[in-house]
Amino acid sequence: MKDKFYNYIQELQDTITSKLEEVDGKTKFQEDIWKRPEGGGGRTRVIENGNVFEKGGVNISAVHGSLPKAMQSYFKVGDVDFFACGLSLVLHPKNPMVPTVHANWRYFEMYDKNGTIVDSWFGGGQDLTPYYLFEEDAKHFHQVCKTSCDKHHPNFYTTYKKKCDEYFYNAHRKEARGIGGLFFDYCKQTDQMSMQQWYDFVTEVGNSFLEAYVPIVEIRKDIPYSAAQRNWQEIRRGRYVEFNLVHDKGTLFGLKTNGRIESILMSLPPHVQWQYDHHPKPESEEEKLVKVLKKSVEWL
Repeated sequence: MKDKFYNYIQELQDTITSKLEEVDGKTKFQEDIWKRPEGGGGRTRVIENGNVFEKGGVNISAVHGSLPKAMQSYFKVGDVDFFACGLSLVLHPKNPMVPTVHANWRYFEMYDKNGTIVDSWFGGGQDLTPYYLFEEDAKHFHQVCKTSCDKHHPNFYTTYKKKCDEYFYNAHRKEARGIGGLFFDYCKQTDQMSMQQWYDFVTEVGNSFLEAYVPIVEIRKDIPYSAAQRNWQEIRRGRYVEFNLVHDKGTLFGLKTNGRIESILMSLPPHVQWQYDHHPKPESEEEKLVKVLKKSVEWL
């Protein structure tokens, strides 16, 4: 399964980066192949200063070795070995009318010292972080997510949409990071779902990413915007950074397993600001967004 999934994410990386280069029309992804001293490595692809994408990354990695002490206590296990592979992407568009997007699809195995698999699971999801709220964009994104889920289980969309709302939440701000999508983790073999069925589901979601995001980019990327709207985008990006550095488990795992810092922090936007005690003007489009982020919304 690990070889099968790693082959899948290599192909998916090629598909996604090719399409995003076509959408941007100006710049290409820069590829960086790296090795992890303890075992494994990855292929990082970063795009910067394009027509559409100010900064973005579509990264794959496959790492293995002894599970570090900090992660042993996190997973509540003893001295075990692990293998983890996945594709992680974040795109920060230049135009504040185009939302930031994040997606991740991953597979994990844990072994005893004889090399026997003692646990394995899939995880992942995709979520949208707009700076200006276009409800039709939110509905489109969620509809693509639901369509993918419905092919595999009637309750998957409702369950994983709720988990996404709960996970991508800045508790210290009492607001969501964005308008959600899907989040699933610890998808393990059960009487109802085999690992092959989980693989089919996770790859279905991965294959839906471009359909979920690219049409939104195409509609919004040429909308004129003001310096004030760009300023708002940078303030909201600050909330994005706060989530990734304070709450995100993927960032934590990467840092605790001696991951590659440049790849882990690729998710951070290039231009961001924190203004003291900033509040949007009452009845403004900016306030409309913040109000929506204060509560979970059923977009469909």
